[in-house]
Amino acid sequence: MEIDTQSCGEAEIIRRQLDAYNARDIKAFMACWAPDAEVYAWPDTLLASGAEAIRTRHVERFKDPDLFAKLISRVGVGGLVIDREVVTRNFPEGRGTLDVIGIYELESNKIKRAWFKQGTPVLTD
Repeated sequence: MEIDTQSCGEAEIIRRQLDAYNARDIKAFMACWAPDAEVYAWPDTLLASGAEAIRTRHVERFKDPDLFAKLISRVGVGGLVIDREVVTRNFPEGRGTLDVIGIYELESNKIKRAWFKQGTPVLTD
């Protein structure tokens, strides 16, 4: 059985990005993104364009003391990595969880584009 080493490398980039997200380490998080990266809400609503906009968006998100994304599954092939996560965070109504699918397109060992499909928040407190 052959192992797709390119997919392994791509999955490693997404692992580092998720680890930095959970550590709220903006420097390590941004090291995974291309300067001209784009972030979308699935399927095509642009949320942030360029590293500075992505950074600004996440600096704010990282202020949440309960923020944590638990990886449920990851698959990668041909420049795409898809994660299923359960994210814990604070919503205006209170603390809760949210199912999230993240689709990451990589180029030159950086995240070039990402799409996120979110489920309905479930309050836990």
